[in-house]
Amino acid sequence: MKNLILLAALLIGGAAHAHDYRVGDITIAHPFALATVGNAPVGGGYMEITNAGDTDDVLLSATVPEEVAGMVQLHEMSIDNGIMRMSEVAGGIAIPAGETVVLKSGGLHVMFMRLQEGLKDGQEIPATLTFRDAGDVDVIFNVEKRGAAKTEGHDGHGD
Repeated sequence: MKNLILLAALLIGGAAHAHDYRVGDITIAHPFALATVGNAPVGGGYMEITNAGDTDDVLLSATVPEEVAGMVQLHEMSIDNGIMRMSEVAGGIAIPAGETVVLKSGGLHVMFMRLQEGLKDGQEIPATLTFRDAGDVDVIFNVEKRGAAKTEGHDGHGD
């Protein structure tokens, strides 16, 4: 009986940690950000976006309350002649039909800019993601301490 109770507690705890959101044919899996060092003015947001539909969609924007960040952009990181470059993605992030797009360090990500305070482990950042066709969906980016995300297949962000 004790083993059954322990198993149930573990399953409930695991379900509370994983958080997915849905709008239309779009599923957003585990949006998270990494705690910043001190009061760093920027931080990255990550997630997996799956389009189960038969038509392409586009993530157009992400917004957060102004008391969290003064600006939010969709970014892409690339290497050009050995130099790391980060830039806003013009026109949004394409989410092709039947595919999953991973927003992660070293690639596509949400960039929280002009943070009012650094991001702290355990903090929750309410955000609205806007898709061209699916529309708006409210999500929560859970702030995780650096290194913790690596055990879940995420590789962090060096912002």
